[in-house]
Amino acid sequence: MRAERLVALLFTLQSRRSATIPELAEALGVSERTMHRDIAALQATGVPLWTEPGRNGGVRLVDGWRTRLDGLTSREAVAIFAMGVPRALAELGLGTAVSAAHAKVSATLPAPLRDQAQHVAQRFHLDAPGWFKREDEAEHLADVARAVWEQQRIRIGYSSGERTVERVLDPLGLVLKAGVWYLVARVNGSIRTYRVSRITAVSELDEHFDRPTDFDLASWWQQSSAQFERSLQQVKVRVRLSPVGVRALPVVLDPDLASQALAQAQPPGPDGWTEVELGLERPDIAAGQLLALGVEVEIVEPEAVRAAFADAARRMWDRHR
Repeated sequence: MRAERLVALLFTLQSRRSATIPELAEALGVSERTMHRDIAALQATGVPLWTEPGRNGGVRLVDGWRTRLDGLTSREAVAIFAMGVPRALAELGLGTAVSAAHAKVSATLPAPLRDQAQHVAQRFHLDAPGWFKREDEAEHLADVARAVWEQQRIRIGYSSGERTVERVLDPLGLVLKAGVWYLVARVNGSIRTYRVSRITAVSELDEHFDRPTDFDLASWWQQSSAQFERSLQQVKVRVRLSPVGVRALPVVLDPDLASQALAQAQPPGPDGWTEVELGLERPDIAAGQLLALGVEVEIVEPEAVRAAFADAARRMWDRHR
């Protein structure tokens, strides 16, 4: 991206103060011809550059001039300008910091770079929640986030079914998944996950805690999510699918689950149908999920899922005949 390269050029000149065209071209991995064009582009936007002619001519910033993008890489500078202030960061109390960075980049980048960043922002947008699903109302998210930043032990009230329980936690991190915030915290020596929208009260205790030195939030979340998904696959269900059913399976079930099952299936039989083994939840839920395949699926086993599927189909027939 040219915008990223121009910011990188500014950083390079700021750190070296003076360099030749070949040196700059080598540092940024471009041709000398491209470097001449980039130098001209910066000069056209008002960056005070002195140049000396000739192949080995030098380029330098006017003494005393500095870009105010210190501490940011070129990619970060353009990305911050393009992203604006995501709502998620604002909810975590980072909105002011990102706003300041955004304003800093906006005030400093030459016009072509701002245009490039706006070009990105107008073409890419992150919308975390799924379709037909509203974000959780996480009333105590800011309080929890503050405790995470400050490594402050907290006491929470947590809605569990029809009752509210009290827990003392060491809040280790927050995860946003599909519009839902989760708190990863240590309690009684073990690490657990809490849905932030179910937290009914938060109070800080006059105690700080030390984070486990070997704890990595992203790795822990990945392992925990995989374990949770496996725990839901309690029933092994063998089905036969028509060619239409094979194509529809990734739409009806989790795409990864369906793709993995289809990859392990034997080739279609003489009638074109394919036998597949699926790991699903309890029989009534499994039957309900597979009903979406209609006549393109046959439940082979277990009998409990087959019976639940047939019973649902009979009730549908009775209602519509």
